[in-house]
Amino acid sequence: MPDVRYVSEGTRAAIRRTRREDGAEFIRRARESAAFHRPWLTLPQTERAYQHYIAQLEREDREGFLVCVRDTGDIAGFININNIVRGAFQSGAIGYGAFPPAAGQGYMSEGLGLVLRHAFGPLGLHRVEVNVQPGNKASIGLVKRHRFRLEGFSPDFLYIEGAWRDHERWAMTSDMLDQRTAAG
Repeated sequence: MPDVRYVSEGTRAAIRRTRREDGAEFIRRARESAAFHRPWLTLPQTERAYQHYIAQLEREDREGFLVCVRDTGDIAGFININNIVRGAFQSGAIGYGAFPPAAGQGYMSEGLGLVLRHAFGPLGLHRVEVNVQPGNKASIGLVKRHRFRLEGFSPDFLYIEGAWRDHERWAMTSDMLDQRTAAG
């Protein structure tokens, strides 16, 4: 297993911060999964694009995590908390993606749970939001499994793959995570 420091570990998955040194593996996985992600998201597929991506994650209002297979350190996907607003809001927007062949194996679900506990714990957020295109059944399934609540619909919300895409708005607050944990 590579020498990495996980932020948090689960049974099969672990999360660690995204680093500049992850560029080659991230780019390779992004290229391999381009068709899998279309039209849901576009990932950096060149060194220049990755350097821009990582520079965005290094801002104070962002946190970037790689979801890894805990035992091997292989990257299964990523989860970012974007647009973190402090003060009275204490909120952020989560974006994520799985990389085949790890997709559908439960790593992202476990990884999202780890990120949520980190967001509501050490990061001190009160609320996180996930915006999902209505046709993205896998992503909707992920937020439903974590008991996010559907809060609304935003037409022409994000510009992805050359078009403005509609999105459903799903959210969770820290008290919802506590209730979810207590319910099992």
